[in-house]
Amino acid sequence: MLCLAGTVAAAPPEPVAPSSRAEATGIIADMRRVVADEGVERLEKVHIGGMDQWVSIRGNDRRNPVLLMLHGGPGWVSMPTSWYFQRGWEEYFTVVQWDQRGAGKTYVENDPAKIAPTMTRERMVEDAVEMVAWLRREFGKDKVFVLGHSWGSYLGLELARRRPQWLHAYIGVGQITDAPQSERLGWAWTLRQARLDGNAEAVAELEALAPYAQGDAPVPLADLMKQRRWLNHYGGMVHNRRGGEAEGAAIRLSPEYTDADVAAVWDANDFSVRHLLAEVLTLDMGSVRRLDCPLLLFLGRHDHNVSSHLAAGWFERVQAPSKQLLWFEDSAHEVMNEEPGKTLLSLVRFARPIAERAGDMPPE
Repeated sequence: MLCLAGTVAAAPPEPVAPSSRAEATGIIADMRRVVADEGVERLEKVHIGGMDQWVSIRGNDRRNPVLLMLHGGPGWVSMPTSWYFQRGWEEYFTVVQWDQRGAGKTYVENDPAKIAPTMTRERMVEDAVEMVAWLRREFGKDKVFVLGHSWGSYLGLELARRRPQWLHAYIGVGQITDAPQSERLGWAWTLRQARLDGNAEAVAELEALAPYAQGDAPVPLADLMKQRRWLNHYGGMVHNRRGGEAEGAAIRLSPEYTDADVAAVWDANDFSVRHLLAEVLTLDMGSVRRLDCPLLLFLGRHDHNVSSHLAAGWFERVQAPSKQLLWFEDSAHEVMNEEPGKTLLSLVRFARPIAERAGDMPPE
């Protein structure tokens, strides 16, 4: 029998489940521990927008280009699932996950009653500007990458408009463009799926919403949640899955999250949604016709949560110093979780060379 060095050929032991959440997260933390000589592995609070906000900063070489990920939702944090999709990124970028105002660990850190009046689109954009400014100072970088997912793609596009000189490139994933039209298309697609499925309950509930997302008035949250319930059920959020249950469950395995953080994560999500989502879905970001920094779009072919069809149409119209659209054929809205390998390959092939041309790389 051929054995690996240092092992003994024997019958494999009976599998033993972790005895606690702490043991399970400890295993994950140790497996992905950054041990490179120039590595960085930080979990800390940063004072942004007049309050403490949590970030995770990880990478094999702190001299690599910095990539800030702006999570979706609002409130759909990506830090606690980054253990799954991000480890490969960290070999090529210093990756920053940030729990935004009212979300995740930042929600737990602050009194929601005090934060509630500040939960506005403009304040969230200003927070993002401050975060990028802090990262540039902290790592001595002229420019960083900003990757915005879903709701975060609104923040990211605003950053690209307001501070293009700070960005190597803006990377949009599940990009918001004409939000009201996206809602209408998502509703119509979901209704078609329900009719094809003979799902009388879904058909009745969706038809009762008509006319859905008309004009520029905010969609009532109750109506929005009904639309999303069935859209998720038919794979419009995660291709060939019924919603984000797998990703939601993976949050419980986050080494960055305490038990208190995990217990509060859905309250935080609801808090952010109540204060921000309805208004954001009235926006037409498709009116943005020019960016003064490079643009990359990662779009899931099956994304009906935020229409990838509309985002592709916007991409054709927008002008930028350079631009690249990448289709993810087996994805809907959660591209980095649905196709993590292609996400990594795309970042390395299309984003990192932009920083390399700018001289933002570790010395040989």
